[in-house]
Amino acid sequence: MGFHEIRFPSGISRSASGGPERRTQVVTLGSGHEERNQQWADSRRRYDAGSGIKTADELHAAVAFFEERRGRAYGFRWRDWSDYKSCAPLGTPGPDDQTIGTGDGTTATFQLVKTYGGAHLPWVRTITKPVSGTVRVAVDAVEQTEGADFSVDATTGQVTFSSPPAAGLAVTAGFEFDVPVRFDTDRLDIDLAGLRHGDIARIPVIEIRV
Repeated sequence: MGFHEIRFPSGISRSASGGPERRTQVVTLGSGHEERNQQWADSRRRYDAGSGIKTADELHAAVAFFEERRGRAYGFRWRDWSDYKSCAPLGTPGPDDQTIGTGDGTTATFQLVKTYGGAHLPWVRTITKPVSGTVRVAVDAVEQTEGADFSVDATTGQVTFSSPPAAGLAVTAGFEFDVPVRFDTDRLDIDLAGLRHGDIARIPVIEIRV
């Protein structure tokens, strides 16, 4: 599957709409009770970038980005301004934000994840597109040094230690991240009669697995 390690213009995505989607089958029984079947283990995010275009330059940038991705053919990075950090959106990522594993003295590679909730049924989201230079890692609450103690693959979200963490030690991380997405259309309808600079009513974008 083709994927380009480039982010959709952040100025446009800042004003976009969208968020997570889940698939649940709900059957109402004759008694009035419900049976609910969770069909997706993980949520999938959808966005509409059309509302983010405010200027002629942004319209031009969106069209150029669409053309270079060949419509739906190639995936790309997307900044979800409502959820792009290991902490709350207004916070600063710290090395103890998220638990990504426990040392066993042998395993050297850990996958970045973000956990949502905690009281009832936490959901663990795999993070595959961290932002380079933002990943902070700690072992047993001691922050490690990138390059000397660990490395990060920004295309997969895997953290690899130079020496495996000792057994029983908590491995934690903080980071910024992008969402892997693609356009969900092969056509852009540009309306030149709308705004002074032109308008694209909808630019649907959908999360992909990479």
